[in-house]
Amino acid sequence: MRKKANPVRITGAYEKKVAQLSTLMALSTILNSTLEQKEVRKRAIEAATRLTESEVGSLLLVDEETNELFFEVALGEKGEKVKEIRLKMGEGIAGWVAKTGESVIIDDVQNDPRFFKGADKKSSFVTRNMMCVPVKSEGKVIGVLQSINKLKGGRFTNDDLEGFISLADQVAIAIEKSRLYQELRDTFFCAAEALADAIEKRDPYTGGHTKRVLQYSVAIGKYLDLKESELERLRLAAVLHDIGKIGIEDSILRKRDKLNPDEYEKVKQHPVWGAEIMGHIKQLKDVIPGMRYHHERMDGNGYPDHLRDNQIPIIAKIISVADTFDAITTERPYQESLSIDVAFKELRGSAGTQFDSRVVEAFLKAYEAGDINADNVKVGLL
Repeated sequence: MRKKANPVRITGAYEKKVAQLSTLMALSTILNSTLEQKEVRKRAIEAATRLTESEVGSLLLVDEETNELFFEVALGEKGEKVKEIRLKMGEGIAGWVAKTGESVIIDDVQNDPRFFKGADKKSSFVTRNMMCVPVKSEGKVIGVLQSINKLKGGRFTNDDLEGFISLADQVAIAIEKSRLYQELRDTFFCAAEALADAIEKRDPYTGGHTKRVLQYSVAIGKYLDLKESELERLRLAAVLHDIGKIGIEDSILRKRDKLNPDEYEKVKQHPVWGAEIMGHIKQLKDVIPGMRYHHERMDGNGYPDHLRDNQIPIIAKIISVADTFDAITTERPYQESLSIDVAFKELRGSAGTQFDSRVVEAFLKAYEAGDINADNVKVGLL
């Protein structure tokens, strides 16, 4: 006579499976809600430890040039220590998984001959048990996902492994999406730099200006605690801030003497022209204000729209300080370069009227911290 299945056991297993799938779906949504590579990788590990109820986790990626594995992200108190370690393909449990493409559960890691003890030694961590799965993209292993030390002294199960493999598939998709996004972003940024460089070559007296303004702007942004998305917009706006000079005649742009009023009025149109040119690219809608308003002043006496105070976007305020500092400290046809001390005096003296005081303060902090190289500034090498 066939025995009846234990309804309690079935219900318990079913509920656990449903809970795991629910968690996996929620984590997949979180994982794929960003395209930033660092954030994707960080979320991958957070998802791994949460899904498998483990103490720590790690994500190792394959370095295609050296064919080695490196710890891209490792959570836990000692995570930063192990990030310095690189493993050869086949070395350690992670290397074995990367080489074979197979997943594995190890209940007693310390006695497994494949275990690389260097990570524990470097981090003063004790690995008891481990679950390790390959992260594959189009059939190729691009990394390894590890879950270490099941909480409450437990062991990893085949159900844990099944869910972990599903998570690794989601991680692979998220990593690939973020990689493609980064490639597109880098391509666009390089194209913007090339365009800016082409414009700058029309004016031999301001060579390197765009790169210096970019460097100063990023340094300032660091001390204003801008979000990564804001820093991204700042970088692009700084690179493109003078792109409108394409509309200025060579006779004005290359003039060695001081500009007359009519010529100066034409030069003052370059932020407008730049905004109009880049306005055709809808992806730059949040970058354009930084370009258009980098010559506005806090007191409303700037151009082209006479904005004042909080009407001026923070990105434009940053570029304004960076642009002015470079204009003061580099030689131009109509003026000699002045010292850094004079430039600092000018910035401080104009804080609150021409410049945002917070931005000036951030610039000075960046200089004091060494984020702006004084030697290079003096000779215009940045």
